[in-house]
Amino acid sequence: MAGIGTGTAPDAGALAWRGGFGRLWSAAAVSRFGDALRGTALPLLAYALTDSPLLISLVTACGFLPWLLFGLLGGAAADRVDPRRAMWGVDVLRGLLMAGFAVAVALGQASIGLLIALAFALTTLQTLFDNAATVLLPSVVPTTALATANARLMTGQEVLGRFVGGPVAPLLLALGAAVPFLADAATYLVAAVLVASLRITAPPGPPAAPGRTVRHEIGDGIRALRRDRVLRACCAAVALGNVGVGALIGTLVVVVKGWLGAGDTGYVLVTTGYGIGMVLGGLLAGRVVAALGGPVRTLLGAGLS
Repeated sequence: MAGIGTGTAPDAGALAWRGGFGRLWSAAAVSRFGDALRGTALPLLAYALTDSPLLISLVTACGFLPWLLFGLLGGAAADRVDPRRAMWGVDVLRGLLMAGFAVAVALGQASIGLLIALAFALTTLQTLFDNAATVLLPSVVPTTALATANARLMTGQEVLGRFVGGPVAPLLLALGAAVPFLADAATYLVAAVLVASLRITAPPGPPAAPGRTVRHEIGDGIRALRRDRVLRACCAAVALGNVGVGALIGTLVVVVKGWLGAGDTGYVLVTTGYGIGMVLGGLLAGRVVAALGGPVRTLLGAGLS
């Protein structure tokens, strides 16, 4: 693996794509592309199956809920297993689930209950995949390139997910209700092959203390959060903000298609605009914080707006 363990510090930008990073980046980006196809197509399919805003919003909510329930558990589990095997195993399972779901859609057997269960199961698996990708990253790039590599990994996922996967979904839906889900299944299987082809071993983490369990480690993290007043307030503010945004996203397809009559294209344009806002916010965050006089004022301003 070029540049790793040699004691040299070559240019981080040039090295970031060597030693398997290109395949890891491609696997993560392709998986996120599949997530975006599903994230756009599922609400549209739910809207076609029912006119209940509550049931439609539950489909979207169950695509986010596992991060709240299992996000910490996924991180702790990723530290205790082989991340490469975890990633390709998760994507094989996700690919099989999506392929089975696509068959159900093609046969007209899809139901709201099945959509809710599928969204919850796939996002639960995603918590392990994304955490394992973070753990695996130091195995494919040197320490000097970690910041650059991590930024490229997240940027690639965001761009392919929000600006490619979302807009492509209605085009695939025009070919058939099951097509986006078949494509999603294919992306997961391709990502699994890419990760499985990596011939690397994740660096061993610090040994766990005797008697330490995942529950103990999660408990320590929660207690540390409770003791830190500033961090606790920030987490609470972000959580409350996400509740509001989640409520909007959960009913967005009803508002755009039902109330505004904008159709699938209008829905995709709105969700893409949401993604553009997120990217611009991230790019301008430093300048906004400086202009408003600090992060606390920025959080207050963003919340009030």
